[in-house]
Amino acid sequence: MDDKQLVTNHKLLMTNRKGISLTGILDVISFDLREILLETSEGMLTIKGSDLHINRLSVEKGDLEVEGKVDALLYSDVVSPKAVGENLFSRMFK
Repeated sequence: MDDKQLVTNHKLLMTNRKGISLTGILDVISFDLREILLETSEGMLTIKGSDLHINRLSVEKGDLEVEGKVDALLYSDVVSPKAVGENLFSRMFK
């Protein structure tokens, strides 16, 4: 059984725009101080802000804790960043 199939429930709890606890995390695609890109059981999630830090990550459980000032949360139904690139590329050369 694929590990990604084990994690199904996605929950997000934000406290005062300074901390986020998440469940249902399948993969951390990229992260820096201003943006974190995650693959969740509900699609891709982008967290934008400043001074963002990943404090805790449990790949087995799919749990993640983020600290820093949160400015935006953006969900998309895209399955992976690779699919985004292919879709954009194919649209550019139609």
